[in-house]
Amino acid sequence: MFKRILIANRGEIACRIIKTARRMGIETVAVYSDADRDALHVEMADSAIAIGPPPAAESYLVIDKIVAACKASGAEAVHPGYGFLSEREAFPKALEAAGIVFIGPNPKAIAAMGDKIESKKAAAAAKVSTVPGHLGVIEDDNAAMRIADEIGYPVMIKASAGGGGKGMRVAYSRVEVAEGFARARSEAKSSFGDDRVFIEKFITDPRHIEIQVLGDKHGNVIYLGERECSIQRRNQKVIEEAPSPLLDEATRRKMGEQAVALAKAVGYDSAGTVEFVAGQDKSFFFLEMNTRLQVEHPVTELVTGIDLVEQMIRVAVGEKLSIKQSDVKLSGWAVESRIYAEDPYRNFLPSIGRLTRYRPPAERKVAGVTVRNDTGVYEGGEISLYYDPMIAKLVTHAPDRAQAIDAQADALDAFVVDGIRHNIPFLSALMAHPRWRAGKLSTGFIAEEFPQGFHPQPAEGERAQVIAAAAAAIDHVLGERKRQISGQMNGRSVTRESQRAVWLGKDEHRLEVRRENGAIEVRFPGKSGARLLQSDWKPGDPIWNGTIDGHPVAVQVRTLPNGFTLAYRGVETKAYVYTAREAGYARLMPVKQAADTGKQVLCPMPGLVISIAVKEGQEVKAGETVAVVEAMKMENVLRAEIDGTVKKIHAKPGDSLAVDAVILEFA
Repeated sequence: MFKRILIANRGEIACRIIKTARRMGIETVAVYSDADRDALHVEMADSAIAIGPPPAAESYLVIDKIVAACKASGAEAVHPGYGFLSEREAFPKALEAAGIVFIGPNPKAIAAMGDKIESKKAAAAAKVSTVPGHLGVIEDDNAAMRIADEIGYPVMIKASAGGGGKGMRVAYSRVEVAEGFARARSEAKSSFGDDRVFIEKFITDPRHIEIQVLGDKHGNVIYLGERECSIQRRNQKVIEEAPSPLLDEATRRKMGEQAVALAKAVGYDSAGTVEFVAGQDKSFFFLEMNTRLQVEHPVTELVTGIDLVEQMIRVAVGEKLSIKQSDVKLSGWAVESRIYAEDPYRNFLPSIGRLTRYRPPAERKVAGVTVRNDTGVYEGGEISLYYDPMIAKLVTHAPDRAQAIDAQADALDAFVVDGIRHNIPFLSALMAHPRWRAGKLSTGFIAEEFPQGFHPQPAEGERAQVIAAAAAAIDHVLGERKRQISGQMNGRSVTRESQRAVWLGKDEHRLEVRRENGAIEVRFPGKSGARLLQSDWKPGDPIWNGTIDGHPVAVQVRTLPNGFTLAYRGVETKAYVYTAREAGYARLMPVKQAADTGKQVLCPMPGLVISIAVKEGQEVKAGETVAVVEAMKMENVLRAEIDGTVKKIHAKPGDSLAVDAVILEFA
C-alpha cells in the first residue's frame, strides 16, 4: 500500500479523499494556488505545496507543477479527484514517466472514453445505442449551423473535453446555435484548455441515469447500481439520488451489463461512470463515459456501503477487486443536494465573499437515517470567483425514498450559511415539490416547473402556521429574557397580554401565546387545540431547533430591527410579532420604496467583464446582448431589458466588478 499520496485538486473532493486516505493510514499532500492558501484541504492534509497563481490554467491545470510537487514531497501516487486534470490523458502519462502512480484509469482508457467524441465512436463500434449526432470536430459557427440543420432541432452543443455543465448549450434555432457555439468554445477553452465542441440531438423529456462501474488491473469489472441526476439547471446537476425511481431490476441489469461491456472493451481499470439518457419508457442511449470519480459518488457509497475512493486506491496499487457482482446489494435510498454559492432569486448568479457563518447539520446515523456532508469550506473562509461555486454536498440515506427526502428537507432547514447568497431555499422548495416527491422527473424539470425562474416562496398553509408559531415562540422567549434583567426597580409584576399579531410578509396571523408547564403553547383562532412548542433556543442561536406537537422542526432565525427573517422548507420571510395595539401603529408606518434602476444594466454578480457588445450612442432593442461577464468559470450573457440608446458605458473588458455595479446606462 502507498505510504504517501498527493491530491491534485482542491475543495470538497480533496477533503473527501483525505478522509479515506487518513482512515487507510496513508499520508496526504495537498497542492494549492495563491487563492487557496488558507483553504480547508490545505489544513487537513499532512503537508501542502504551493503551485502558482489563482487561475486554474496557471496552477491546478499545469501538469509540470503537479509532477514537481510529487517529487518534492515524495508522493508515490496522485489522486486527481474530478475536474481539472482528472480526464487529461497526458497527466497519467507524465506521472508514469516520472515513476508516479496515477490513482485512476490507464491512459488508453482515458483516451478512448474520456474524450466525448472518441467515446461515442468507441460505443458505436461496441454496438452500444448512442444518441444521433455529429461525432466530428466542428470548425466554425457556419459549420455548426449546417450540422444542426441536418440533425434537427433542438440540438446540444458540448465541449469534447467538458464536464460539470461547462461548455454546454442547448440550441433551438440557427441563431442560438451561432451564439451557443461561440460561448461553448470559449468556456471549454478557459475551463479545460481544449476548445473542441461537437453537436448531438437533444432528446426531449429525457432522464439522466448513470451507472457506476469499478474495474481492476486484472480484467475484473463490476457495476454498483445506478444514480439518477435528472434535476439539472444549465446542464449542471443539482440533486442526485440512488437508485433511480424509474428503473426496474431488469432495466438496471441491462444498463449495468452494457456499461460493464463497454468498460471491458477499453480495458477500464478504476472507478468510472457510464452515463445514459433515458426515455420515460425506460429506453436508454449511451451519452458519455466519465473516466473519473463523479461529484455525486456519495449516494452510491451510501446505498452499497462501498468506499469508492478506497477502491480506487487499492486498484491503483495493484490489488484485485475484493467485491464480486453478486456481492453488490442496494440498500435503502440516498439523496444528494449540491449547495452552491449562488443567488436563486437572481437567476442563480454566482455569489462570492466571506462565509461569516457556516454551520452544517451534524453528520450522524440515527434510527436508520444517515446525514453526511462533504465540504471544502469553513466558517470565516472565502468563496473565490476563480473556481466552482460549490459549498458542500449534503447527502441523506434512509430505508426508502420518501424518508430520505424528508431527512434531506430537515437537514437543509438546519444548514446555516451567512455572508453570501446560496441555493438552500431553492433546494428546500424542491424537496417539497409534489412532482419531485412522486419521482416524475426529466432533465427539463427545473425549466418546466420554474419557467420564470425561482422566486421567494409564499408562506402558506402548514408552513405558514409553523413559521408563525416559531416567530411567536421566539418573541415570547425574548420577552421573558427582558423581564429577567437584573437591577430592575421593585413594583407591580409585569404581565404581557397573550394575544399576538404575527406579520409574515403582507399576511397577518392572529394567535394566542403563553408558556404552560415548560412548553410554549400557541393557539390559532378557529383551530381546535393548541400547538405545543418545545425548544432550548436562546437569543443569538441561528436555528430554532425544537419540536412542534412532538415533530422535529428547524427554523432559521436572523434578527431584523424589531423582527426576524425566518426560513423553513424553502420559505424565507420577514416576521414581525406585535400586540394588537403595536400592530395598529405599525400599519401607519411609511414603506420605503426601492430605487428605480430600469435605465441601467447592473452587474448581477461579482465577476470579470469579458466583452462589451455595444457602444455609446448605439440604439439597442430589448433582448439584445450588451455584455458578457464571467464568474466561477461560467460566462453569463447580459441583455438589455428595455429599448433605448446607450448613454454611457461605465465598464470595459478586463474590469472586475462587484455585484450591482453599473455596466452601462440608457438615455
